[in-house]
Order: sequence, then structure tokens, then C-alpha cells
Amino acid sequence: MTLLRRIFGVDKPVIAMLHLPAMPGRPQHDRAAGMRHLVETVERDLESLQSAGVDGFLFCNEADLPYQLRVGPEVAAGMAAVIGQVRDLITRPFGVDLVWDAMSSLAVARATGASFVREVFTGVFESDLGLMQPDFGAIAAYREQIGAGAVAMFSNITPEFASSLGNRSIAMRARSAAFLGVDAILISGQMTGTATHVSELHEAKDAVPEMPVLANTGVREETVNEILAIADGVFVGTSLKQDGITWNPVDPARAGRFMTAVQRAREAVPA
Repeated sequence: MTLLRRIFGVDKPVIAMLHLPAMPGRPQHDRAAGMRHLVETVERDLESLQSAGVDGFLFCNEADLPYQLRVGPEVAAGMAAVIGQVRDLITRPFGVDLVWDAMSSLAVARATGASFVREVFTGVFESDLGLMQPDFGAIAAYREQIGAGAVAMFSNITPEFASSLGNRSIAMRARSAAFLGVDAILISGQMTGTATHVSELHEAKDAVPEMPVLANTGVREETVNEILAIADGVFVGTSLKQDGITWNPVDPARAGRFMTAVQRAREAVPA
């Protein structure tokens, strides 16, 4: 059984984003609304997405602008608290991403029973936040230390808001990440909500045909057929929101149409 089928129960899963409002301690956090606002936002989007039939979820602190390479304990605690309060409502597998902090993501995943984390685990990148250089050896050791060995690591090798240092190709980065022990490869666009380049998906998938390769950003109803002809699954957030704006609530009609397009795309893929 493939990793994705084991986690999500289907081939070519759709993993929908559950974007939390800004967390405590971050510039856009709404102190007056408090933690209840975060929970209510997630509950609303969760209901819409589960009704549309997505295959899994990713909890993410997308609104914590500007992002940090290491989050504070208040952010990790806030994420865990929100997931804990909606946990009984979730009927699909879920993951955690505390942007751009792999260890905090693993800690919250372990505490909440998440199946996977999404983060940058390998490579060195110049980014809008400074130099991004994850220590994958330390991250992998930490996963074992906290008993999170069953939490799959979905590795973003083309992170948003960043460019790789050096001249290694996407194919080489994908092979290296697979060799070092990540569980899936993700290919992203330049920013949140921007399209993943089909050529980069092809390059990564050709390089590591035995490993799941997923499109991480910018998948839309109009493009999902083309993307799923190559990728083993997709993350989707912005295109399911009202008016296609990242910070808006999930639009049930958009989500429904997207999943209808996904079903057609799956049926078109040869067995």
C-alpha cells in the first residue's frame, strides 16, 4: 500500500488547508476576539470542506504575517489548543504546518495525533525572512525523541518566498531529499496561492518515481486535471475560498466544484 493511500484511503488525495487566523503573539492577532475566534473560523471551514468531500486537512498558521523561521511557544500552544477543541469534529486524516518551523510542527503533530507535517527539511535557501537552512539530521532525531516516528514528513523542496542557493536542479534536490529520508516531495509556486509549475512537477516525479510528489500551491478547478495527471496529490487552499482570496472563508460551492473536477481527473488517469 502506498503512503498516500495508507494515510488518506485514496490515490491522488486532495488535502485542504485549514488556515487559522493570526495566533497569539503575532502582529495580526485579534486580542478582542481571542482564541474562540480561531476555533470558530476552523469549525466553519472544516464543515464546508468535509461536506465537499476532501480527503484530508492541513492546519496552518498562514495568517501569522510576517512569517518566522522559528515560532514562539505561544504559537505552538495556540495551534495545539485549536486542534484539540475541533478534534472530535474531524472525520479525515490531518497534518500540521507551523510556517517555517519543522520542529514545532512535529511537536504539535505528536500532541494532537496528526498523520503528517509539511515543512522544509532539506536544502539552503535565501528567503524574504533571511537564510533558511534546516538541520534535517537534528529534525529527524527530534522526531524520534518525542515518539513521532509515525508522523510522515512532507518536504517542500521549492519553498515559497525563497530561492535555492547553489545550482542543483529540482531533480537532484528531490533525489537527495528522498535519499535522506523524507516521506513525500512537494513542489510549490513562488508565493501562497500561486500556481505550481507543471515542468517542475514533471522533473521531480521523473527523478523519484517511487516517491509521492504533490503540488503544494495554486491548484484550481481549471488546472487540477492537468496537475493530477502528473502529481500524486494536491494541497489546496486559496482557490476554495470566497472570491479566491486566501484570507476569506471557504466557499462551499467552489469546494464542491473543485472536488467534482478532481473526480473527473482521477477517472481519467489510467489504472
